[in-house]
Amino acid sequence: MHTVQSTMATVRPGVLDPGAAPAAKIEPGDEVFYPDTWTNWQNQLRYGSSPADRARLRKEYPGCPWQIVGPVEVTGAEPGDVVECRLTELRLGDWGGNAFPTRAGALPYDFDKPYGHDFRFDETRTRAEYVHGISLPLDPFPGVIAVEPAGDEETSVLVGGDHGGNLALPELTVGSSLFLPVAKPGARIWLGDIHALQGDGLVDQTALKSTAERLRMRYDLHKNLGLTRPLAETATHWIGIGLADSLEAALIDCLRGLISWFSAASGVTPHEAHALCSMAASFRITQYADQTEVHHVDVPLPPKGVHGLLRKDIFPAELRDRVDRWLRPGA
Repeated sequence: MHTVQSTMATVRPGVLDPGAAPAAKIEPGDEVFYPDTWTNWQNQLRYGSSPADRARLRKEYPGCPWQIVGPVEVTGAEPGDVVECRLTELRLGDWGGNAFPTRAGALPYDFDKPYGHDFRFDETRTRAEYVHGISLPLDPFPGVIAVEPAGDEETSVLVGGDHGGNLALPELTVGSSLFLPVAKPGARIWLGDIHALQGDGLVDQTALKSTAERLRMRYDLHKNLGLTRPLAETATHWIGIGLADSLEAALIDCLRGLISWFSAASGVTPHEAHALCSMAASFRITQYADQTEVHHVDVPLPPKGVHGLLRKDIFPAELRDRVDRWLRPGA
């Protein structure tokens, strides 16, 4: 077990920084413990912060507000390999919030004032009480898990891609795995942007954001796997991810990726996989990212996301085992 504390040395404000020293160097199969992760804007966001406070912090800390902790280097990871990031524990901090500015989200012109609501969580960290007696069951996950892309330039985590990043995939809860293709030696893994709860679509552009009091991630290395884009797995589903500037293009990207990967892993033909996706897969809007006013200065806008869930229980055990052996060769 390795521990990575959130400090000025290990946290970056919304960028993957190739110049950062490793926060930990681990062997494949090791776990990393992340205690007390930071809130937005260099840990300056507080419970009860007003819209004016948030506006001031945006100006004081231009760029993506999320705090990303890392990097973790995996011994032996090389381009062409895949690192499997398996979340083994996530206990939230004691508060979280949802807020949206004007000119953002799926309804950028419907609201002429910004909105914010902060929540105090009880000791169980399992529910959040909202207005009018509404009680929300919490289902936490990290909104950002990423390896560094090739090259020496910083990469904004707002933009998801083959390296992971801002995937905002609500299925990535405890027990799930995210497979990411390695682009540089050591993989150099970052994570952050803890979500206490998120609905599909992320329509106001903010989940119920929080922090992690305790987070543990196990990192396994799979050599020469041939996976070229992120793939998620839960106990019940394999999940493909599509990202693009429009929802239509994101759906097409997700579908093509799911067909390509599943055909290679299972032996099912691309024609059969396409038909299978139409009959048995569920495609959902992950996030409707949009900003008509740029709140995160000098960074690209996040793409829109679609994820496709392919349920495992329709397949015989032999085929499921075949896919598992493809994802985890030598395991």
